This record gives sequence, C-alpha cells and structure tokens, in this order.
Amino acid sequence: MSGQGNVTKRNNTGKLAARLALAGFLAWAGSTLVQAQVSLRTVVDLAQRNSTAVRIAQADVNRGEALVSESKDVAIPSLSFSSGLPVFPEEGFTGQPPSIYSATIQSLVFSIPQKYYINAAHSGLHAAAARLKDAREQAALDASSAYIELDVVSRELSAAQLQEGFAAHMVDIEQQRAEAGVDPLRDLLEAQLTAANLKVARLHLEGRAATLSKQLGVLTGLPEGSIAPDHGSIPEIPNVRGDQKAIRLQGVEAARQIARSKQQQANGDEATNYYPQLSFVAQYNRNTTLLNSVNSYFKQPLPTNNFASGIAIQIPLFDMGHRAKGRESAAAALRSTVEAEQAERQNDVQIAELTGTLRELDAQAEVASLKQQIAADTLKTVQTELETGNGGGAAPGAPAQLSPKEEQLARIDERQKYEDAQEAELELAKTRLGLLRALGHMQDWLDELKSK
Repeated sequence: MSGQGNVTKRNNTGKLAARLALAGFLAWAGSTLVQAQVSLRTVVDLAQRNSTAVRIAQADVNRGEALVSESKDVAIPSLSFSSGLPVFPEEGFTGQPPSIYSATIQSLVFSIPQKYYINAAHSGLHAAAARLKDAREQAALDASSAYIELDVVSRELSAAQLQEGFAAHMVDIEQQRAEAGVDPLRDLLEAQLTAANLKVARLHLEGRAATLSKQLGVLTGLPEGSIAPDHGSIPEIPNVRGDQKAIRLQGVEAARQIARSKQQQANGDEATNYYPQLSFVAQYNRNTTLLNSVNSYFKQPLPTNNFASGIAIQIPLFDMGHRAKGRESAAAALRSTVEAEQAERQNDVQIAELTGTLRELDAQAEVASLKQQIAADTLKTVQTELETGNGGGAAPGAPAQLSPKEEQLARIDERQKYEDAQEAELELAKTRLGLLRALGHMQDWLDELKSK
C-alpha cells in the first residue's frame, strides 16, 4: 500500500509539473502577443539615432566645423562699435579726446603660424568625422549582435518548450509503466530529472531573452519587450577571412587625424617664435566737446570726425612662454602619434585573434550541424521501429522492442542538437560581424542591410 501511495503521489506531482509547464508556455505566448515584428534595419537605424556615443561624436563634428571657421575667420575684418557719454562735466586734460562713439575694424593680414592652425583645425574635423562613423558602426554592431542573438534565443526557446512537452509525456509514460510494474521506480525518477533539467534550461533561455529585450530597448529607445525579431530581415553575413584586404578602421583613422592635428598645432606654436605677424587696424571716433573743456588745451578746436588706420607688425624677439608652449605642443603631438600606432597594432592583433576564433567556430558549427542531422535520422529510425517493430521478433537473443519512452528521448535529443546547432551558428555570426568591423568592411554590410 505504501509503494502504491508513493507512485500515486509521484503521478500527481508529474501531472502538476506538466500543468505548470503548460501554464508557463501560455504565459510566455501571451506576452509575445504584445510584441511587434521589427526588422533589423529599423533596429539599427533607431540604435544609431539613440546612441549617446553617436550624439557625442556628432557634437564633436559640430565643434570641429566651428573651429575650422574660427581659424579662418581671423582674416575677415571684424567690426566693433562702442559709445558713451560723461555723467559729470569733465575738468582738466583726460589724456584722450572725448568721443560720443567709436568704431574699430581689425583683421589678420599675414601669419605663417595661422596657416598651421587652420590645417590643425581641418585635421581635427576629419578626426571628429571618423569618430562619428566609428560610433555609428559600433552602435550598428551592438544592435545587430543583440538582435541576431534574440532571434536565435527565441527559436531555441520554442525548441525548449517542445522538449518540456516531450519530457512531460515521457513522465506520464513512465508513471503508467511504474504503476503497472513494467519499469522500476528509478526510470520514473530519471524521467522526472530530465523534465526538471529541461525546465531549468527553459528558464535560462527566458532570462536570456528578457535581458536581450532590455538591451535592445536601451539601444533603440523602444519599450522593453516590444521587439520581436524578423528572421527574414537579417541579411547573410559575408564569410570574411583575416587574410582579406583590410580597410583602415574609422577609429584608427580618427587617431591618425588627431595626431596630425596635434603636430600641426605644434608647428604653429613653434613658428610663433620666429615669424612676424601683420594685422590691419582702422578706427573712427566721433568726438564731442559736450560737458568738457578740451578745447582749452589745444591750439585748434577738437575736430568732430577722426579716422586712423595702419598695419600693426608684431615681431617675436624673446618670449620664453611661447617657447615652452611649443615644447608642450610637440610632446602632445608625439603622444598622439604613438597612440595612433598603438590603436593600429591593437586592431591587427584583434584581426588575428578573430581569424583564429572564426576557423574554430566554423568547425564547431559543422560538427553541431552533423550531430543535428544524425539526431533527426535517429528519431526517424525510432519512430519507424515503433510503428513496424525492429524485425527481431520474440526469439531468444533478439533485440528488445523499443518503448514509447525511447521516442520521447529521441525527440528531446533531436531538439537539443537543434539548439546546439543554433548556438554554434550564433557564435559564428557574431564573430564574423566582429571581424567584418575589424577589417573596416562593416559599412558594406550596413549598405546591404539598408537595401534589404
């Protein structure tokens, strides 16, 4: 009686576990109903617009454009106007003619250092533009990787839910066979353990999908969980190789342009110590004798209109401050040059690492695909033998006939091999995208994505 009670209790537990698994599946399916399929192209576009790194890089581009304009505009005459009236009557000689208003025009006429500064501003703008492209590519890479992974995890989750259904059916089969005394209690416990392990795997996939949904929500600015991947919107990722010709990465190009800008800035600071600078100045004063006795100090009355112009020549003779500034700029230029070389070497190392990883993952994906095909063929064989028998009959030494449990195990194994193959393809795709970006060909794939 005690054994029968235990079996009945386990039967109820198995049915309860199956009901809970079904309820979890329905809850998950209900939650996906509020999702809408969003293409990868839309996700990438939203991620690039929403990216803080992209917006910061765009601000740097705007600043670079302003610096270029500022460096050039010193040659355009600037006009300033000032006016003022005395509050109290003036007494005595004030040192300068009293005026109602004055206008001044100034402009730079000749400066060799300024030419270097203009070139430095242009290089800074090119660096900012390269950083903007690099930030856009990185935002696209992050969004694409998360989107493709969510697409794969969603398919794995569907397979895991099927596995749970097969496991629940297997538990019911073992429950009945245990009650009938055909199989020992151990077989039932092993079936329940398989179901529990599959539940843990399914919960892991659900947590992973939720994390990816949150990540995509942060990247795109869309509500969390509102993105359902559209597998058809994902273009094929090129099978790139590390020995392909690399285009200079935008991040490396930005570092090189920064180094060039720093060097030109240093050249300008050094030239300031050796070359003269010419400026044009013109000034007009509208003088007044109101509330003052200025005419008492001059032989002739103070003229109302006064105009003066000239070329101001500044010749450097001895300025230790400028010399120290030149050395500081030269040191900064050297540092930027070394940093650019370091960035290029790091990118070369990354290409080598990704190339080795890609070869290994390609082999692993092939192995996983073959295992899936073998598992699918094994499932067909098991189903056929269950329908027609294995041909051994009941003769002594003949192989035992398969039980329905074997079919559920084969179904579970086939779905597991499917999930393994999907994981292998995911890692392969992410590595290919990384290598594509390291080689500088990310924009080619983005152009293909936009045309899809």
